[in-house]
Amino acid sequence: MDAVPVLELDPLIDDLGTRIIVCCGAGGVGKTTTAAALGVRAAERGRRVVVLTIDPARRLAQSMGIDSLDNTPRKVDGIKGSDGGELHAMMLDMKRTFDEIVEAHAEPDRARAILENPFYQSLSAGFAGTQEYMAMEKLGQLRARDEWDLIVVDTPPSRSALDFLDAPKRLGSFLDGKFIKLLMAPAKVGGRAGMKFLNVGMSMMTGTLGKLLGGQFLKDVQTFVAAMDTMFGGFRTRADATYRLLQAPGTAFLVVATPERDALREAAYFVERLAAEEMPLAGLVLNRVHGSAAARLSAERARAAAENLDEGRIVDQGAGKTDRGGSPATEPEPSHLATAATPAPPVPQAAPTADPAQEPAGDDAPHEEHEDDTDVRHLTAGLLRLHAERMRVLSREQRTRDRFTALHPEVAVTEVAALPGDVHDLAGLRAIGDRLAAGR
Repeated sequence: MDAVPVLELDPLIDDLGTRIIVCCGAGGVGKTTTAAALGVRAAERGRRVVVLTIDPARRLAQSMGIDSLDNTPRKVDGIKGSDGGELHAMMLDMKRTFDEIVEAHAEPDRARAILENPFYQSLSAGFAGTQEYMAMEKLGQLRARDEWDLIVVDTPPSRSALDFLDAPKRLGSFLDGKFIKLLMAPAKVGGRAGMKFLNVGMSMMTGTLGKLLGGQFLKDVQTFVAAMDTMFGGFRTRADATYRLLQAPGTAFLVVATPERDALREAAYFVERLAAEEMPLAGLVLNRVHGSAAARLSAERARAAAENLDEGRIVDQGAGKTDRGGSPATEPEPSHLATAATPAPPVPQAAPTADPAQEPAGDDAPHEEHEDDTDVRHLTAGLLRLHAERMRVLSREQRTRDRFTALHPEVAVTEVAALPGDVHDLAGLRAIGDRLAAGR
């Protein structure tokens, strides 16, 4: 990792030219926490920040001490900002955002007809790509208001990290598709002629779909398309505008990943896609990286020491052999390990008397000492095995990182050490922010 450029995040968030930071990556890698921590850090360094999250788990609201987030930005209390720094947070309400678009771009009667249409209600609640598209819409709305000088976006927990960029084109393809155009034609012709066209042009399609979905579904779709006809162009125009905004110099993408094979493979795909779309990549946030203060003790040596202890052997400080019954050790051990792991020799016990009641009072002490020695030996062996497992995890993570950096040596990287627990308050977000800024 020494040859890989370090991602420096404080200069990025301090630069007033940075207006949008997009945290993207596979699901479950910590995008929400990263976005929130960046928002807190930027606000406390003097920026006016809004964090847009699309995380259904609502961890962001809990971390920021807000009872609930909704489609309206809410100010976060407890920010120790300077020079007017503030933090607002909001959670995307996909359906409400869609409703707002309809209400803003349609006449009241037509808007009401659209909002009450069953097909629209299904589309706005769960059509494939709608969440990602509405995230783009909301980003465009926030940027147009110019109320905040930095917007931090937590992208949706999609099946693929690429969905966020693909959503506007997918929805545009749906609106431009042959099915929609066919449904729009009767509305444009109008009257009986329109119904005749509909019956002729859709005879084969309705014969099949009508059996599968019912004639009422097709009627709802046709009514929806007729009402939305004048708005389709606006969807595409705004999607194109937001797409250009993501390509602008004031935007920075942060790819978030964990040091796991699947997450870094997804990150590599996203890095390549951003380059192909000419979108500005700031770097990679490698989250939940494990470490050890005893890395000099290898997994192999720790396992060997644990086996020696379990088998009742002693690690010899001098010759590197164990000498209980002449059994050799697997390999020499360092003296500090031998000192820590070597049990005291057992103390001979007195022969039992015929009458336990006549046993000397001190005879229980050697037996208890032997049991204590056995417990310590087993505990030490267990700790050594835990250390061996930790070193195995570190080795695997290092190989995975090396594979990514070999493919993309130009990508700047910052590593965030794994925390022992979840982040649940502003103090935890500040701790994450400190680690993000520290690099590696």
